[in-house]
Amino acid sequence: MPQSAPFIANVGELVARSARAHARQLAVTSSTRRLTYAELEQRSNRLANALRGMGLARGDRVGIYLPNCTEIVEIELACYKAAFIKAPFNARLSPAEVGAIAANSEATLIVTTAERAEAFRAHIQGPMPRLLLLDGPAQSSYEAALAQASDAFTPERVTADEVAVLHYTSGSSGVLKAAMQTFGNRLAQLRKFLMRADGMRSGHLLGLVGPVTHASGMQLVPALCSGATIRLFSGFEPGRFLAEMRAERVTHTFLVPTMINMLLAELEGQYRPLPDLLRMGYGAAPMAPARILRAMDVFGPVLSQGYGAGETTSGVCGLSVEDHLLARAAMPERLASCGRPFLESLVEIVDDAGLPVAPGEIGEIVVSGPDVFAGYWRAPELTAEVLKNGRYHTGDLARADDEGYVYIVDRKKDMVISGGFNVYPSEVEAVLYQHEAIADACVFAIPDEKWGEAVAAHVVLKPGRTPDAAGIDRFCAQLLGGFKRPRHIEFVPALPKNPNGKVMRKAIQASYWSGHSRMVN
Repeated sequence: MPQSAPFIANVGELVARSARAHARQLAVTSSTRRLTYAELEQRSNRLANALRGMGLARGDRVGIYLPNCTEIVEIELACYKAAFIKAPFNARLSPAEVGAIAANSEATLIVTTAERAEAFRAHIQGPMPRLLLLDGPAQSSYEAALAQASDAFTPERVTADEVAVLHYTSGSSGVLKAAMQTFGNRLAQLRKFLMRADGMRSGHLLGLVGPVTHASGMQLVPALCSGATIRLFSGFEPGRFLAEMRAERVTHTFLVPTMINMLLAELEGQYRPLPDLLRMGYGAAPMAPARILRAMDVFGPVLSQGYGAGETTSGVCGLSVEDHLLARAAMPERLASCGRPFLESLVEIVDDAGLPVAPGEIGEIVVSGPDVFAGYWRAPELTAEVLKNGRYHTGDLARADDEGYVYIVDRKKDMVISGGFNVYPSEVEAVLYQHEAIADACVFAIPDEKWGEAVAAHVVLKPGRTPDAAGIDRFCAQLLGGFKRPRHIEFVPALPKNPNGKVMRKAIQASYWSGHSRMVN
């Protein structure tokens, strides 16, 4: 590490300070476990020591392949404190995808369960990483490792440019990519949350039902630094979730639009506010203004939107509760906006030359500031495509009004956002092309009432083959997570192509979006 690099606050140490201030309060709970701040601090320290004892060193990658559970919070804090690099895997990924991420990250250790480990074991490329199993044999389990370690740990001193997290997604080329989020990025992300007027404080209860290895997890450290309690839900079933939110008096939550749509369907549009709910945040995908109004009818004045990406260490724009109320009363068109930039995030809309466009004109969203990632892990070519002169080029096309509110109108990329998860067509096409009956394929987004967008595919079969959509779905299930599989498959004689031989994806997609004001949903 360069001696001249100044040290910054380690976010793990900031949580430790909060733990001392709120020692007796509940920090994180689930259906099976409740931890006070003091217990969370002790257990995360024990884990940091245990991992050190297993031979892990600063900068080693720690994979996490788990559904929502309190252990994920302990692992995150231990990684920050010991300056390990957290490499979370989406719990919904297939075993084959987990094997690919484990190889790409060169994870030294993966924390998971015995069942999940057996599922991905055959897909590991190269040496098997060390495993720490929540339900392993008594002498080698996660709990045994903690029991044998000290609960005293001094957090490492870190610099702004040191990598803290590998945030995995799949690239537009179908290859894996991991956004390198630095300790400086994570500290900037914490400041963004703490500066919000509708932020959390001691006594608030944050209910998280989305995977905390994903966007929901961005709220863990801000909540803990605020003295709030985090309630982790392991799965989303609308009726049960509503009942638990009401019974446990949740004050803040974050949902993807698909989940809000399912809650609206469960309540059949009736006014059923949750008395303690102060903020229902939503993001990770666009939400139709009509659905926003309906949600406000049902839940009251609690909706708040965020726009961002793993490359920007969570949200860079927000449409606050107050913004929603003003839009409803006098400016309904503003509900199509993703809000205005947060204080430190510089969000610009530029033309192809990188120059700002005038208000009302359409350009690409680029972001700069201390929350912009350091590039993609061991992928300089992919980094160069999107990170130029310190500005992250999102690929999202948008316009801004005279007051600085940003309106996304389309995507340069062909990405599908289904249920809040990013799906890249070329990745799905690469799987389809492995099917012995498929000659050609084009994958794209279509509007979906439940998921916002669904993955669709036009498929050209090889001569003599019989259409079998169910068989193709079973094939995809072996290689893709459920949210990436095509939900609509249409067999066509040929795909339209331009004079250069490139498939005309937009032309194929257009008919499905007829009647929609924009080609995102």
